Amino acid sequence: MSSTPAWAHSGGHLLQEHLKKVAALAAEFSQAFDGSTEPTQRWAYLAGLWHDLGKYRPGFQRYVRLADGENAHIEGKVGGREKTHSAAGALWAMQQLNQPGRPYGHILAYLIAGHHVGLDDWHVGLKERLQGEDAQQELQDTLAASPPAELLAHGNLVAQIPGGATGFALWVRMLFSCLVDADFLDTEAHFDAGRPARREGFPTLAQMRQALDVHMAAMPVADTPVNTLRADILRQCRAKAALPAGFFSLTVPTGGGKTLSSLAFALEHALAHGKRRIVYAIPYTSIIEQTADVFRKVFKLLGDEVLIEHHSQFDAAEKDETARSRLACENWDAPLVVTTNVQLFESLFAAKTSRCRKLHNLAGSVIVLDEAQQLPPAFLQPILDVLKLLVAHYGVTVLLCTATQPALNSTAYFDARKNLRGLHNVREIIDDPDALYQALKRVQVELPPDWTTPTPWADVAAQLGAEDCVLAIVNTRKAARELQRLMPEGTLHLSALMCGAHRKDVIAEIKQRLQAKRTGRDLRPLRVVSTQLVEAGVDIDFPVVYRALAGLDSIAQAAGRCNREGQLPGMGRVVVFVPPEPAPPGHLRQGADACIATLHGQAHDPLARGLFARYFTEFYHSVDVDAHGITGLLKVEPRSLAVQFRSAAEKFKLIDDADQASVLVRYAPQREAIEQWLAILATQGPQRWLMRKLQRYTVSIPKRQADKMLAQGDLSLPVPGLYVLADADNLYSDILGLAGDADLYQPSAFVL
Repeated sequence: MSSTPAWAHSGGHLLQEHLKKVAALAAEFSQAFDGSTEPTQRWAYLAGLWHDLGKYRPGFQRYVRLADGENAHIEGKVGGREKTHSAAGALWAMQQLNQPGRPYGHILAYLIAGHHVGLDDWHVGLKERLQGEDAQQELQDTLAASPPAELLAHGNLVAQIPGGATGFALWVRMLFSCLVDADFLDTEAHFDAGRPARREGFPTLAQMRQALDVHMAAMPVADTPVNTLRADILRQCRAKAALPAGFFSLTVPTGGGKTLSSLAFALEHALAHGKRRIVYAIPYTSIIEQTADVFRKVFKLLGDEVLIEHHSQFDAAEKDETARSRLACENWDAPLVVTTNVQLFESLFAAKTSRCRKLHNLAGSVIVLDEAQQLPPAFLQPILDVLKLLVAHYGVTVLLCTATQPALNSTAYFDARKNLRGLHNVREIIDDPDALYQALKRVQVELPPDWTTPTPWADVAAQLGAEDCVLAIVNTRKAARELQRLMPEGTLHLSALMCGAHRKDVIAEIKQRLQAKRTGRDLRPLRVVSTQLVEAGVDIDFPVVYRALAGLDSIAQAAGRCNREGQLPGMGRVVVFVPPEPAPPGHLRQGADACIATLHGQAHDPLARGLFARYFTEFYHSVDVDAHGITGLLKVEPRSLAVQFRSAAEKFKLIDDADQASVLVRYAPQREAIEQWLAILATQGPQRWLMRKLQRYTVSIPKRQADKMLAQGDLSLPVPGLYVLADADNLYSDILGLAGDADLYQPSAFVL
């Protein structure tokens, strides 16, 4: 070996030091796995120790000293066969660890060969790559450079796989997460002049529980029947938190205070059982800003950096990534993470490094699934399978939090292909849900006289225009704009074509005006047209709500925005109507059909709790709960340990149009701050704190539409994965949000 020490990255980052630090950090991360044993930590350690062995190649060492700084080590940015480096460690692992009938080296091959480009399929992908001439030459060049012998040693390893064959794919992905995060953190520390890469300064869970107690004690609570019930729900959540870890359900009607009560359960349970963090996941069919703001208000005395609010990934193709964009990807290193189902579940089935990075931080956590009935039906089976593995083997507790508890127990149908391997031993927190539902009944639902006759938008607008205070909820962005166009001037609008900060401001205005109307201080009509994003976690309270025909769970959620506080002298009024256009094909239309099947001829309360089991059984029977064959793709072949990681990741996309883009808008009230952040982005590149700041000012649209707008000059692309809207008044409306052509309103892709 040359007397000159090998570098891992430009700027003199010593390779041997990097390998040892990544190995130690990866092993440390794997300790959080429930019942983690020394062999598991050894797998993570060796993955870190061998992941960059190929960097000992003379070709890479020449390049890293001469090339473009921090991007030099990224495969795909490196030109020339002699400069790649992720195959050598994989091949070394296979040479050293494979035994007849036990190809253990393949485990590390997945991790090491994928630490730049992501986990690959074995048979059509990784196997061929590692058998290729370039990969073989890489290993020969590496060994010829005589790396230190201590780096090549390994000892005996055994594969104690959590969950056996069923759990193999998740275990590999969890180990991959340990490796990738450790690699990124040590690299980040080097490029940030040695500053600690791991985030410090977040409060502890004990401090957060104390802050919640103080907040709840200080809340001015009127002595009303609704508030008495909310206090009892909170009491039961705290009491049941002492029960052993596992699956829980919190079945509470909308408006029963689920958000803070579920947080109280999660904090109490985490402290009672030594959990590390809370991940609060909200459906992508809702907004998460409201919940994050509620939590920030609770914890305001603990400072600004109290949680991570994670909507979007600013994903870019591997070929477009830079060192900075890679290091800026999210790793969920806070004690409280508020995120979306898209981020949570797509990450659990991801292959890409930036998506997998955060996964090891799920170990030892409490996952709260808010509005659990919104779990995507076409992916329900693989989701339930992975949740069971997390609970059984990674120290996770899952709380299913909803007003309309879905039928997630195992179900056998006449057609066995529709069977569901469900959850068992799910403990309900509420002692008597039926009594609670009866006590919290606050609305009367009016069903359409004819389920087959639609109401024209002009007629819907006329009915809404006759109301002084009304909320209308429709199924798509297109429908929201069409109805908005027909409404009287001054009607407010909510959809996900508005950035998060914009939606937050409109919701704040709605709340303020509702309160002013109740006290007689505002005599103006208040009318709002919204997509279904208001149906999860938005505590607005209208006397009248109109809901376009949808699933029964959606109608119940809409009803939760009506007479929420029980302050009307009688019942609130919820009007269900058949819209001019049916719900988009897929689960939205299937939900509407299941709703009709459940309610047709129903003479009693359409929102009676007992109807929801019938509805969800009908609904799940109408869909394929593993429509994309994810479970089959992740099934391991015992003889080769072959898994189709990349194929499964490509198919596991909760949004029908998987190709989405994040567009940053210059939202007028925050324009000055956004411009300052954009200036930092231009000079310093993406950083985790900066991307966290920018999330609230982004809009998700189909990537094909983003690329079209980029070609037209309406967008720029300053960093991989983040489009920026041009500074033009006609491109973003202060009422409707982002403007564009018909592609923005494709119902199969983005309905919010």
